[in-house]
Amino acid sequence: MTNRLPVLVIMATVVLDAMGIGLILPVMPDLIQEVTGGDLGAAAIWGGILSTVFAFMQFLCGPLLGNLSDRFGRRPVLLVSLVVMSADYVLLALAQNIWILVFGRIVAGITAATYATAMAYMADISKPEEKARAFGLVGAGIGIGFVLGPAMGGILAQFGTRAPFWAAAALAGGNALLGWFVLKETVTATNRRLFQWRRANPLGALAAVNHLPAMTKLLVVFFLYQVASAVYPAIWAYFVTERFAFDESMIGLSLSAYGLSYAIVQAALIAPTVKWLGNRYTVILGLTLEVVALIYLGVISSSLLLFIGIPVAALASVGMPALKAIMSRRVADDAQGELQGLSSSLTSLAHILSPLVMTQCFAYFSADHAIFYLPGAPFLLSAVLMVLSLLVFLKSRRGT
Repeated sequence: MTNRLPVLVIMATVVLDAMGIGLILPVMPDLIQEVTGGDLGAAAIWGGILSTVFAFMQFLCGPLLGNLSDRFGRRPVLLVSLVVMSADYVLLALAQNIWILVFGRIVAGITAATYATAMAYMADISKPEEKARAFGLVGAGIGIGFVLGPAMGGILAQFGTRAPFWAAAALAGGNALLGWFVLKETVTATNRRLFQWRRANPLGALAAVNHLPAMTKLLVVFFLYQVASAVYPAIWAYFVTERFAFDESMIGLSLSAYGLSYAIVQAALIAPTVKWLGNRYTVILGLTLEVVALIYLGVISSSLLLFIGIPVAALASVGMPALKAIMSRRVADDAQGELQGLSSSLTSLAHILSPLVMTQCFAYFSADHAIFYLPGAPFLLSAVLMVLSLLVFLKSRRGT
């Protein structure tokens, strides 16, 4: 890293952002049932719809914000997103019906550029050989946020289903204030480029994949991975409630256990693993472990086995920073924001599709009329997709 202070600020940014997200996860099953009057299966389906509208807006706006950051800088895009995000959490805290929740998630999807902007920022200040470690640090920050966020969410839930939203609003606002005083701009005359609407068009960005033959298979791998891994935020709270009768505190504890394991992996294991295996074989290791973890979660019936399997699921995340490093090193320095915008669009597209499919799968296999009772069926479906991702990667061109 050429400057450690921006790294610390970006990590603080993603930590606080992830805390804001993690804070609300433990209360979502109860909150949705509260405003709709439905059962857990119906709440899961509504949860899938909320996730989908959020991801759809990210898909529409991801390339736009990525390209705006290439033109006007990472700092203003990041700060504006955080301010609006804080106001949106206030709206969600006051919501009295499901349609306000839907509108709130639409706004949140528009402003949720923090992660893509942070990744572009890290790419700006990292040497080529340091990119995997830089992306791993961002992942570690997210993991730390998911340790603290769900734990606090589970505690705050004791004061009502709205309390975590007020806390999330305060965190996002405080994060914006911190960024205003500390963040320095990384886009300069040497890596600034003109804004072009055709490059900011999400469909145009996807069409541009055809003009990047060296990236096509890697982007397919990335997309399949995102579809499969979206099963975790889509159904985790509903799955552990149905399968193990977890309350808000236990949901928060299980998410915090995963977040802690994830943070340790991202912070401590990425660099030595890449140094030992190289980027390519690190990706292969990560995808293989993902398949094992998803199958395991799909068939277990004990909460003890769940907590035993959480570190394995977190260890599987070792492959994604290496895949992102391979992708980042194949584009020019003045297109890092565009790459992150494209990646964000693919992630959002995956998160448009996955929650709808996964929550419907969960609702069916946890209902009385199901062919057989298997709340973990979405994890098994995701394991199949992860196998496809691994096969495509094995056929991709060698090299870094």
